[in-house]
Amino acid sequence: MTSPNSAASNTLKLLSANIQAGARTDRYHHYLTRSLNHVLPHASKRDNLSAIASTAREFDLVGLQESDPGSLRSGFVNQTHYLAELAGFPFWSHQANRRLGRFATSANALLCRHEPAEVRDYALPGRVPGRGVLWSRFEFEQGDLIVLVAHLSLGAQSRIGQLSFIAELVHDAHNAVLMGDLNCEIETRELSQFFQRSGMQPPPDRLPSYPSWQPKRAIDHILTTPGVKVHKRWLLPTLASDHLALGAEISLQG
Repeated sequence: MTSPNSAASNTLKLLSANIQAGARTDRYHHYLTRSLNHVLPHASKRDNLSAIASTAREFDLVGLQESDPGSLRSGFVNQTHYLAELAGFPFWSHQANRRLGRFATSANALLCRHEPAEVRDYALPGRVPGRGVLWSRFEFEQGDLIVLVAHLSLGAQSRIGQLSFIAELVHDAHNAVLMGDLNCEIETRELSQFFQRSGMQPPPDRLPSYPSWQPKRAIDHILTTPGVKVHKRWLLPTLASDHLALGAEISLQG
């Protein structure tokens, strides 16, 4: 499954990115002045997606949040499929969740260079429905790898329930990775509880990813179980969103 750029045969390069459906935000006031970009198609989105694909092709597994699976704002283009084609990924999966009629839909998605042995789609609990987690299982010589992609709620109480649900999905897994925009920092109560219940480990360093133009909050994460060795983690320049993307290089310990 490794790409030509991987450091070793059992090393995987991971990327997690909230792509905001291809819309670019460079300042807080753009949420207002560019608000129509969130519900209408715009020519710049194709250029932004091309930039995302250029970065993504250097990785083996790419977890996306806020990828539009085909609504008015994306010109009815499935952005996950589009990115997979542009970046040369032979396999992709997505989970459509939040829908605003025909105007806008968001999906969790995974681009991969190796066919997953199994893919599941779970709805997450929450005060407002529409959040989910995309679950995939890959088979390697060193053992199975479970990969989850999620975009959690803004409210802390909802996140507690969502992370509790995810903890049940991974607590028996030796090798597991959770990628996504979790909308909370590592030291919050909800993530502290999650680490206790799931067996996943907090990362050793804090990498602020939001907002992309002046990063202050470390809310985008790649979390792993002890069976997964993390060689390095790093932030990538703005792709097209209001978040920076997060990269990691990992290997399975067997």
